[in-house]
Amino acid sequence: MTIPSLVRAELARLTATPLARLAFIALMCVPLLYGGAYLWANRDPYAKLDQIPAAIVDQDAGATLDGERVHYGADVAKEAIDGGDFDWTETTAADARSGVRNGTYDFVVTIPHDFSASLASAQSDDPERAELVMTTADTNSYLASTIAEQAGKTMRTAVAERVGKEAATTLLVGLADVRDSLGDAVDGAGKLASGATKAADGADTLHDGTTKLSDGAGTLASSTAALPSQTAQLDSGAQQVATGAASLATGLRSAQQQTAALPAQTRQLADGAAQVAAGDAELAARVDEANRTVQAVEPVDADAVLQDITSNLPEGVTLTPEQQQALTATVTSAVQRANSAGADAKQQLGATTQQIDTLSAGAQQVSAGAAALADAAPQLSSGIATAADGASTLSTGAAQVAGGTSKLAAAAPQLSSGASQLATGAASADDGAASLAKGLHSLESGSSKLASQLDEGRTKIPASDASQRASQASVISDPVKVGDDNIAAASNYGAGLAPFFISLAAWIGMYALFLILKPISKRAITAVRRPLRVVFGGWLTPALLGVVQMAALFLIVRYALDLDVVHAGGTVGIMILASATFAAIIMTLNVLLGSVGQFLGLVLMLIQLVTAGGTFPWQTLPGPLAALHFALPMTYSVDAIRQTMYGGSLGTAWSDAGVLLCWLLGALLVSYLVTARQTRTRTLRDLRPSLIG
Repeated sequence: MTIPSLVRAELARLTATPLARLAFIALMCVPLLYGGAYLWANRDPYAKLDQIPAAIVDQDAGATLDGERVHYGADVAKEAIDGGDFDWTETTAADARSGVRNGTYDFVVTIPHDFSASLASAQSDDPERAELVMTTADTNSYLASTIAEQAGKTMRTAVAERVGKEAATTLLVGLADVRDSLGDAVDGAGKLASGATKAADGADTLHDGTTKLSDGAGTLASSTAALPSQTAQLDSGAQQVATGAASLATGLRSAQQQTAALPAQTRQLADGAAQVAAGDAELAARVDEANRTVQAVEPVDADAVLQDITSNLPEGVTLTPEQQQALTATVTSAVQRANSAGADAKQQLGATTQQIDTLSAGAQQVSAGAAALADAAPQLSSGIATAADGASTLSTGAAQVAGGTSKLAAAAPQLSSGASQLATGAASADDGAASLAKGLHSLESGSSKLASQLDEGRTKIPASDASQRASQASVISDPVKVGDDNIAAASNYGAGLAPFFISLAAWIGMYALFLILKPISKRAITAVRRPLRVVFGGWLTPALLGVVQMAALFLIVRYALDLDVVHAGGTVGIMILASATFAAIIMTLNVLLGSVGQFLGLVLMLIQLVTAGGTFPWQTLPGPLAALHFALPMTYSVDAIRQTMYGGSLGTAWSDAGVLLCWLLGALLVSYLVTARQTRTRTLRDLRPSLIG
């Protein structure tokens, strides 16, 4: 028996009777019904969200913003109803709650009474977050609750965009006003800088003047520091002068009285002095003569005296040496005393002569002076009288001076203290002027910098008109736009699920066919005894039927359901390869384990139903199931159909096809090994009839 004959024989068996043909047709339609019905039901559910019943309850009391009444709640409700995203009904809170409970509404959006007030508070000092209350009941539909959450987020985004746009508009208008005000501030700062420059120049001049004032005041203070003591001394001296002048006046007045007879007395004195001078002159002449006589006396010679004494000794008297020596000593001593006394007398007489001569000369002078005095005495007496009068005047003036110096001495401490205070004040004024100059220079620099920075800040605030501010506010309120750059996009929700349901339909189709198909012909095993031919004959029948199923399913998907397919040929090829692979796997399970293998095919389908990643990403699976994701074949059929259907990576599709081909060949190899064993030996289990078919 050849492979085609084995295929014809199996197909003939399946269509032998009308009932068999009916069963065959029904099982062939199972994957079409499964895949087509599921994809039809989920083709584009989001397009019919406007049929989902929802209620909206507006309890907003409104608010006042910038002097105008606003009703954000009514605006939100109107926008939602006009938008028509859902089948909205505006109702009361009680009706909405009961409607959610009994299924009249899938969800309810409630706008609280303080909704507008909370939104308006964003421009106050105490902002509050506004709230939209979403009421759902999962008893109506869990997905409806999920959709309601997305609807709530959409409404929140719309409200946030509107309020943000209004706030941004207010902010931008304020910035424009600030920019204009900054222009005025720049002008003011420039004038301030100019005034500060002039003030700084004046302060520098003031500082120079106060420095000179401080130096002069310091000099004055140091100069007047000793003024009190000096004026006190001056006062004391003036008092003494006054006292002396008074005494002088009194003395001169007394002298005037006492010298009234002075001219006559001095005349008598002059006459007496002339007589004395004559007597002194005579005395001096006589003393000079006596002095000359005395000076002519020569000193006594001791040797001559000894000789005279010796020569005048009586005859016969001879002096012994001792006597001679004693006489010599005595005579010498006496002569020396006599000579010494004579010399003293000469000296004294010479001195007396000089004194008498001096006295005589002085007497002559006195006589001349007395004569002159006698001649001047009248004038002296008259002068003393004049001096007495002047002394009286001097005394009066000195008394006045003494009074003035007393006042000066009393005022000098105040003057010194005032000069010291003036020096201190001048120093403080100089320090203040220096600080003022420094401060004004700082003000000049700061105001110039302020003007520059204000102008720089003004230029950093862009100039804008109302139209530009409206555009800017729109961007600020909704700054991010999510661009759709899907490099491999499914046309709709049904297209997104199609790879998964097509793969499931392929598995279910093979599973259903093996309910009536024989995995291998036992008669062929006995008759042909060629395991490879038997295995290919047993696999080729469901594989060809799978081609028919996948072609019909593709037509339903592409044309009946109008789902976009980028690579139609590649998609059909992957569908056929997946169906053939699943046929080989289920056949192997049947060949290896019989009815148990057929049941394991159902279990394996259920496992792949959750591990293939057809709906949610496989990364969300629990750990043990995630580990099976890459181990089972349906994962690769789902991924390969996605790549070809959405226009993804053909390289990935080829890689997935390679994995499916490995599963196909591996399954056929196992079937071959089991069939080869059965051609040689049979077991009781091989002879036991199958529970199925």
